[in-house]
Amino acid sequence: MSTSMPAVRPSSVFTSASNRRFSGARGPASVICALLALALLGLGTVTAHAEALCATDDRSREVCLEAPATRIAALSPGATELVYAAGAGEKVVAVVAYSDYPPEAKEVPSVGSHTRMDLEALVSLRPDLVIGWVTGNPPEQLETLEALGMPVFYIEPRDVESVSSAVERLALLADTREEGDRVATEYRDGMAALAERYADAEPVTVFYQVWDEPLMTVNDEHLIGKVLTLCGGVNAFGELSRLVPRIDDESVLAADPEAILAGGMGEENRNWLTHWEQYPNLTAVERENLYFVPPSLIQRPTPRLLEGSRLFCEKLDHARDKR
Repeated sequence: MSTSMPAVRPSSVFTSASNRRFSGARGPASVICALLALALLGLGTVTAHAEALCATDDRSREVCLEAPATRIAALSPGATELVYAAGAGEKVVAVVAYSDYPPEAKEVPSVGSHTRMDLEALVSLRPDLVIGWVTGNPPEQLETLEALGMPVFYIEPRDVESVSSAVERLALLADTREEGDRVATEYRDGMAALAERYADAEPVTVFYQVWDEPLMTVNDEHLIGKVLTLCGGVNAFGELSRLVPRIDDESVLAADPEAILAGGMGEENRNWLTHWEQYPNLTAVERENLYFVPPSLIQRPTPRLLEGSRLFCEKLDHARDKR
């Protein structure tokens, strides 16, 4: 697939492994010599193939591999899930903090957090494909990896279709297309069925809380906002300009949503919802329309978004039934 930008091709494929688990981080300036030395160990190991595997990432860059990826570094929890969903979980050699799904991902060496990786540890694991997060990973660290010859494939699904597309593109680069296409099709068909079912649903005004301090929500352009719309919800803050705007209690009281949906600090922590019970005149509180949705099902752009979307739609159905 051609784009206006040149294809990104690896200068080497790294082949040795490390089994220890890493923590901490070092800046590029302090480790660049070590990184170069480690990178040079992999030079000359590329196997020529008649046809490269190419896919366009979410920065509109065509990334090409001369052979299927066999050692993948996933630099966000969502990226980790997507690689496993694409059928390439056995090829993951590095993850970052909170990469907890599927469970086997917790056994993969961690190289720091998505906001600061230990580059020396990452390079020592010899990835031949790095999955970066467009707005979540430090650009300077990803640029350092590219300078060392590692192909970086940027992802950040912004709509329902982009999730299935990400799975398909990762499966192409890992040569696991049969499994990736199956997962992508199941997800795509499931979301289409929800869209059809709720196309004429009665609207419900919703406030979705994405964080507590500071209080944060999403607008209509955010992937979560699009799920709300799919379920027949009307986002109380959908018209705000920022994808993840900061608001306050007074803004929520003025909007007076019919339902409040929230995740929390953990998969079972409902504390964010109890905060709103101090406002008994709020419609969502008065009608007991305070709904918890496990954050990993809705805040990670992965095929599990289908499960989270079904929960969203069910919660809004409950709110309709209480009218």
